[in-house]
Amino acid sequence: MAIHVGPFESWQLAAEPFDAVVAFTAFHWVDATTRVERAAAALRPDGVLATVATHHVAGGTERFFQDVQRCYERWDPATATGPRLPPAHKVASETDEIDRSGLFGPVEFRRYERDRPYTTAEYLDVLRTYSGHQTLDPVALDGRLRCIEELIGDRYSGREKRYLNELRLARRIPVPQEGLSSAIG
Repeated sequence: MAIHVGPFESWQLAAEPFDAVVAFTAFHWVDATTRVERAAAALRPDGVLATVATHHVAGGTERFFQDVQRCYERWDPATATGPRLPPAHKVASETDEIDRSGLFGPVEFRRYERDRPYTTAEYLDVLRTYSGHQTLDPVALDGRLRCIEELIGDRYSGREKRYLNELRLARRIPVPQEGLSSAIG
C-alpha cells in the first residue's frame, strides 16, 4: 500500500488507479473547480471517494458556548451576533457537487455526534488550529484567547464541545478516460 502526501491539485496522478481517495476535514480546501474530477481520475471504477467533514453543532456545555460568544464579538467586531450553532439534525448533507459531476453513484452518508471534553489548554490549542483564528490580527487573537481562558477559569472548569462528524462515501462509476482529461492536466 502506498500513501501519497502533498497538494492534491499539483499531484501527478499515478499510472495505476487507487481503490480510495480519502480526505479528513480537508476536501473543502482543495480547489473546487477540479477536486471531484481529480478524485475520480485517481480512482479505479468502483473506487471510493471518502471525505469526512466536521461540523460544530449545538450541544455539549451549551451555556459556555453562549457566553464565549462575547469574547468573539469583543475581539472581532465583524463577528455576527445571535445564535451560533445549529442542532446536528439541521446540518444539511451536501451532494450537489458530486451529483453534478456525473462521475459517482449515489452518495452515502454516515453521521456521528460526539461530545469532546477539553482541558483549558487543549481547548485553546484546538482554537489556534481554526482558520478563523489563524487569520485574526495577532493582538485580536491573543485578546480573544485570553478572554476565553478567563471565562473558563472563572466559570467553566469542565466543558464539552459537540461535533457532528459526517462521512461521505461516493463510488466512482466507469467513464471514458477522455472525459477526465481536463482534471488531470
